[in-house]
Amino acid sequence: MYAILETGGKQYRVEQGDTIYVEKLAHEELEIIEMDKIIAVGKDDGIVVGAPYVDGASVTAKVVKNGKGKKITVFTYRSKKGSKRKLGHRQPYTKVEILEIKA
Repeated sequence: MYAILETGGKQYRVEQGDTIYVEKLAHEELEIIEMDKIIAVGKDDGIVVGAPYVDGASVTAKVVKNGKGKKITVFTYRSKKGSKRKLGHRQPYTKVEILEIKA
């Protein structure tokens, strides 16, 4: 069984036991959370698609870690103007382990 869930403006296909990285959530480490924005649930006998979400479906997950991604360099440059700017950015994330899918 799998589910397609929406969090942080993105969609993820998950199964029980998967570990995914999502946009930062306002939860502490080792906290059990319930995600209810389930777009679709795939079963052995077919797929159930919501409009926009599947009623009564949810995914139970455990927050493993909150952290930051690798640093990227943002460099802005204007030729012949003597203008340049160098910035760095580290995107925050939450590592989540999928415990159970309820359809």
